[in-house]
Amino acid sequence: MSGQTRASRGFTDVNGILLLNKPLGISSNKALQAARHLFKANKAGHTGSLDPLATGMLPVCFGEATKYSAYLLDTSKIYRATCQLGVTTTTGDSEGDIVLTRPVNVSRAQVDQAVSRFRGKIQQTPPMHSAVKHNGERLYKLARKGIEVERQSREIEVFRLDILAFEGDQLKLEVHSSKGTYIRTLAEEIGEVLGCGAYLTALERTGVEPFWDVRTYTLDELEAISRNAQDEGGNGLTDCLLAVDSALMDWPRIDLTPELSFYLLQGQPVQVPGAPPRGLLRVYNENSCFIGLGTVLADGRVAPKRMLRSK
Repeated sequence: MSGQTRASRGFTDVNGILLLNKPLGISSNKALQAARHLFKANKAGHTGSLDPLATGMLPVCFGEATKYSAYLLDTSKIYRATCQLGVTTTTGDSEGDIVLTRPVNVSRAQVDQAVSRFRGKIQQTPPMHSAVKHNGERLYKLARKGIEVERQSREIEVFRLDILAFEGDQLKLEVHSSKGTYIRTLAEEIGEVLGCGAYLTALERTGVEPFWDVRTYTLDELEAISRNAQDEGGNGLTDCLLAVDSALMDWPRIDLTPELSFYLLQGQPVQVPGAPPRGLLRVYNENSCFIGLGTVLADGRVAPKRMLRSK
């Protein structure tokens, strides 16, 4: 998780997940800080940075939800990307300097064929302007010094790659891909296959697994909700939060008796009748309240993995 922050004077414990619609032109960390101050939350962090030129869904974890942020980092994402054909830049997006301009003489059939090469499991090399580390230093910091280093390619998976629009030198795509996918690099590589080059002019993240078709909130909307709630003597912002366990819904659920809950929260593995034979589990107490994440041991007992703080 990135951008984690802790207690400030006048702030309180807030627990839950906010799906923030990050605006254009600011870093993910600045967006996080703005949201944290609106909620007056002691502890917060975001999962999966978006570049300043990117917009869209940025899950912000408050309080106890920060314990599960790593699981959101590992999930797939959906993006809408706008590519300018015929031009390549130093960064693969509009922040960089233009390197080369070439004519765009491609048909829709050629675009279809080029795009089809990037569906499924493919190898992708992280760009120099990325947060990947080389010998302990971020690649983008090296790039700013004019240093380029060799990078290892890695396997990613593009589950879906659809052409939303193609007209002249403008190509719009929707991409559903695994973690670690660089959409800038994808745009550049499609441009090279077409023989004209390309760079990314706009990028919007529309979904982070498991949050498909879930409402996001802009900072302006949150500010308006906060003002209206203060006028009415309440705190409407809490209604914008998803439950802590909403990020974990893909894992099986088990419900414990009071005795089993007690021992598990004390750090002791417990035998749970009917528990799955392996894997991670969402754990709930006798009142159907989420108490944490468990893992099944080799002997079938359930051990605590990430438990909520006992009150």
